[in-house]
Amino acid sequence: MLDFDLAEIYKVETRVLNQSVKRNIKRFPNDFMFQLTKDEINNLMSQIVMSSWGGTRKLPFAFTELGATMLSSVLRSSIAIDASILVVRAFVAARQLLSNPRVNEVKELQNEVRELKQYVEDVFKDYNDINEDTRLQLELINESLAELQDKKKALEKPRNPIGFR
Repeated sequence: MLDFDLAEIYKVETRVLNQSVKRNIKRFPNDFMFQLTKDEINNLMSQIVMSSWGGTRKLPFAFTELGATMLSSVLRSSIAIDASILVVRAFVAARQLLSNPRVNEVKELQNEVRELKQYVEDVFKDYNDINEDTRLQLELINESLAELQDKKKALEKPRNPIGFR
């Protein structure tokens, strides 16, 4: 972002922002901030703010994400102070997240599915065991009934009469 855009965001004048940067230049290495060339400005802007003498007085600074964040620690506007506080809180939250990683939810779900699958297999195994036992008992009952029917038929079979007729 350019210095005048950030000045608007942080509710300070562009000159105040640039003064703060110059006073704290060690906080803004090349990967945080750099100054645009005239050609870069012409490529970026369709309208260039002109000074009274007909040209731009100063070439704007461009800030990377790191530089825009660092600005919040050197500016004194209430928005910059709030942003700086949020950055510190975000840093602490990220550190806590890294030091106390959350349980991998996918692995936890995989374990639960595995346990549920094992439980279902055990239940069906028990069910099949019960069915096998029941089948054996039914076969024994059927054999007993068949034997009883054979005995009944044998008893009801007409007997040869004994004695005189």
